[in-house]
Amino acid sequence: MKKALLFFVPIAMLSACTKTEMTIVEEQVGISDVDLKVTRYLTGDAADVTTTTQAGFVLMGGSTDVDAAFEWMIDRSGGGDFVVIRATGADGYNPYVYTDLGGVNSIESMVIKGKKDANDIDVYNTIVNAEALFIAGGDQWDYANYWKDTKVEDAVNYLINVKHVPVGGTSAGLAVLGDGYFDAKKGTLLSAEALSNPYGNKVSIQYNNFLDVPILTNTITDSHYNSPDRKGRHITFMARLIQDYGIDARGIGVEEETAVCIDELGIGHVYGLNNAYFLKKHGGNPETIVSGSPLTWDRGNQAIRVYKTPATAAGTNTFNLNTWTSGTGGSWWYFWAESGTLFEAAE
Repeated sequence: MKKALLFFVPIAMLSACTKTEMTIVEEQVGISDVDLKVTRYLTGDAADVTTTTQAGFVLMGGSTDVDAAFEWMIDRSGGGDFVVIRATGADGYNPYVYTDLGGVNSIESMVIKGKKDANDIDVYNTIVNAEALFIAGGDQWDYANYWKDTKVEDAVNYLINVKHVPVGGTSAGLAVLGDGYFDAKKGTLLSAEALSNPYGNKVSIQYNNFLDVPILTNTITDSHYNSPDRKGRHITFMARLIQDYGIDARGIGVEEETAVCIDELGIGHVYGLNNAYFLKKHGGNPETIVSGSPLTWDRGNQAIRVYKTPATAAGTNTFNLNTWTSGTGGSWWYFWAESGTLFEAAE
């Protein structure tokens, strides 16, 4: 039996005598425990604008945001309306994008915390009218659980594949941009846990069922790559995709305070302070990948060929995601696993 309902009248707060508006709209329809609250924050011009946009994707590794990557998105948005979606948090990106960086008509952050809210037509319209979209950090299980198979999914895929605007994400937002993704349904996962049992309860992988970024086909991303070291879990994710779906899985790992900006030509430019890693199967499929046993993916110590790319302030170091065989400013490495232990060596 459904519980009694609570209806909250939307509340709007507008600043006077300035172009900058901060609008906060909260709605709650308390039908059940899964009917949560929509919160919207708008800063800037409430009128929609249409600009000339240029496609691109930002994969940010978490921790401190990379200013140059946001500026790259703003430039490609043509100064239009910037939208941030998230399932927790508030309006932290609004002053950062609108005031600190500038150059946009508006920014709106929406906290979308359930499937009911993710199917709201106003939420859908706000997303499809955006000239840039960013998925904030948080918990990727919230995103998969709340947004998959909803109008939010449809709207984001429209921006990617029809409207061709810049789309990015950090941390959990980065995770769900891959064709394959670790959904974190059972919580976070350490490399040692994943390597010790690739089919452990927490190694929850989904594939080809959510966001559709063509340049990331058969690719699984991971963030916070250096805090803690996530190389071991990342190659376990790749091994699972190979074993379970029969694909030649690839990976992109991004360290904190670092971003990979993929342009319309499929070239990834690495901005920030640390490193990005581009992983590709090299020596064959995993030798041992079964439930209850540690991963062995050795192939003569050359199981995965990796291009390690240092970030720069200007994004001058690159990797070609069309071929996965060439880059600039980086170095080639090999990763492999023996009985649940990760090894790496320069080529």
